[in-house]
Amino acid sequence: MKDINSLIKYKKIYFIGIGGVSMSGIAHTLKHFGFDISGSDANNSDTIKVLIDSGIPVCIGSNPENIKNVDLVVYTAAISKDNPELVMAHNLNIPTMERAVFLGLLTKCFNDTITISGTHGKTTTTSMVSLCFLNAKLNPSIQVGAYLKNISGNYTVGNSDYFILEACEYVESFLHFFPKSAIVLNIDNDHLDYFKNIDNIEKAFIKYVKLLPDNGLLVTNADDNRCLNLINFTSAKVITYGIDNDKADFVAKNILFDDNGFYEFDVYCNNQFYSHIKLSVPGRHNVLNALACIAMCSYYNINPEIIKSSLLEFTGANRRMEFKGTFNNNISVFDDYAHHPTEIKATALAVKNKKFNKSWAIFQPHTYSRTKNLLNEFAEALLNFDNIIITDIYAAREQDIYNISSKDLANKVKSLGGNVEYISDFTDIVSYIKKNVNDNDIVITIGAGTVTEIGPMLVK
Repeated sequence: MKDINSLIKYKKIYFIGIGGVSMSGIAHTLKHFGFDISGSDANNSDTIKVLIDSGIPVCIGSNPENIKNVDLVVYTAAISKDNPELVMAHNLNIPTMERAVFLGLLTKCFNDTITISGTHGKTTTTSMVSLCFLNAKLNPSIQVGAYLKNISGNYTVGNSDYFILEACEYVESFLHFFPKSAIVLNIDNDHLDYFKNIDNIEKAFIKYVKLLPDNGLLVTNADDNRCLNLINFTSAKVITYGIDNDKADFVAKNILFDDNGFYEFDVYCNNQFYSHIKLSVPGRHNVLNALACIAMCSYYNINPEIIKSSLLEFTGANRRMEFKGTFNNNISVFDDYAHHPTEIKATALAVKNKKFNKSWAIFQPHTYSRTKNLLNEFAEALLNFDNIIITDIYAAREQDIYNISSKDLANKVKSLGGNVEYISDFTDIVSYIKKNVNDNDIVITIGAGTVTEIGPMLVK
């Protein structure tokens, strides 16, 4: 590691919203390096329990008294300005820092930070790259946006200069980072409550690749024209990958899939055979994610056989087409984090590659703004399933000021000919599913919110 001592003036650090995926990972990492860490969160969770068990005190709810003896307060973007702990910190002139800004300082402590960004596929690709580096014995530090069973959590602390990090574009938080190498998977319409349009999203990614040093690396998707345009804005080395663009440096050919929807394909590097790859995760989109991983890892001289075996070993991050079990013996239940029309289409394609009778999608829209801005796109994406149940919008960080509801989405799907029901209560959804499914049907819960609770209710 380059210089963790650059943070030493903040010996005692307090995290508001410590239960978040990124925040908890940062907290654990700093605890490992001897910092005095504590924090608070609005809700209890398994993540909070792990933090407490590792010796990090956590308060459920706000307690301004906790702030009085700390050197720095780190808070998530979701924390309101009138949060009592944040107000207390300001009153006591204790420095405060938004999560992404602080994480940027942490990336600066490593000589070789590898960031993975893009509108879709960040968590999966970060997980793939991480597993390759781990199996190559390169001892990276890792922060990924979901539970990864290979590291028994969402983070690990290594003893090398490599820091592998999922980098989110929302509110341009990734512009605070100091990457040496970066993957950009795709650029799509999302987070329009902040960006307003796709051109502003692309501008954010242009600023992001400009962060790369001249001796750095950009790996980007040659099947995505906006990603290809990024090449014009960096002096770093560029490696491209793709399926449709045969001019890319890494190309997948002879693509097949089995009854589970798991793909295998030949990889060619600069028109020369590189390796035959088999995946243990479904979906054609994961062929692209795997190519991005292969391109990055080959640059770091990881043996192709290690990359090959690592990709076969990888069975998915938490909530990415995650198998939850069966009920009535042969009805399979999956759970997926997809919360954007492009992701739902990819999930639907992954489902269609499996063998089953009829598909049942239980969708919980995520945020009012996204539902309103992409209503037509959501409706069209959901038509890829035989049966659709839509439950109430998960508000996340938003207030209901958009005059939109899940009933509007259900009506739109119905107008397009979809077989759809709007059901608010999760227990009612479970009852409806169990009453109407048939042998060999497949059920998938879709969304970034609490819809994930329905799978265990079905299979218990």
